[in-house]
Amino acid sequence: MRRYELSNAQFALLEPYLPKNGSVGHPWADHRRILNGLFWKLRSGAPWRDIPDRYGPWQTIYDRYVFWRRNGTWERILRALQVELDAHGEIDWS
Repeated sequence: MRRYELSNAQFALLEPYLPKNGSVGHPWADHRRILNGLFWKLRSGAPWRDIPDRYGPWQTIYDRYVFWRRNGTWERILRALQVELDAHGEIDWS
């Protein structure tokens, strides 16, 4: 695992909340690879075009980020993780 990439446990926590591939249209690129590219970009502070090729085209990562922001996916993931982690006492609200 490289710097800024999701561990297996972290991805397993997120995976149930990620959109599934539909039966119509072009299938999604691998969510984990896209998320790792997004987190690399956010943590490094680099421009979108500097995302390493191993994560796929920077445009795909950008488009997925924007699409999920607009359709509420990020908000749903945040709310679901807060509920789940709070139920296990893993969030310090103070």
